Amino acid sequence: MRQTTIPIALALCLAAGAAAAQPAATRQQEDLIDHVATVSDLAAVCQPSWGGVPRLEAIAYCQGFLTAAGQYHTLLHPASSPMRPLFCVPTPGPTVAESGIAFSNWARANPQYAREPALDGMLRWAQATFPCPQPTPPARAPRAAR
Repeated sequence: MRQTTIPIALALCLAAGAAAAQPAATRQQEDLIDHVATVSDLAAVCQPSWGGVPRLEAIAYCQGFLTAAGQYHTLLHPASSPMRPLFCVPTPGPTVAESGIAFSNWARANPQYAREPALDGMLRWAQATFPCPQPTPPARAPRAAR
């Protein structure tokens, strides 16, 4: 009988400790964003205020989002394309981590876009941050003298 009492008492102590810690964990979980739809959602996961594994997951989501959108844009606008790209990242460009933080800062500075779709906001940020040079007009042939 005594051998089963100790494990049960230990289990109860562990359960009580977990129950006491639950409110703080619940508060932190309420702040987590698990679905990115808007500019403000993407900004929050690109520079999350929470810690631990959820912070790492949020940053990974942000970096994946920015990388995928950037790669898709590059595929739509190859160098040989007659269509002008929406933005032109310099070489060397910023790291994905730097881009995520810069996007988040831009979103906070431009709250008028907070409810727009996340991709629209990311493209607005990229256009403002990495504008493309204006195309040079084709050279005109000199006029023949009359």
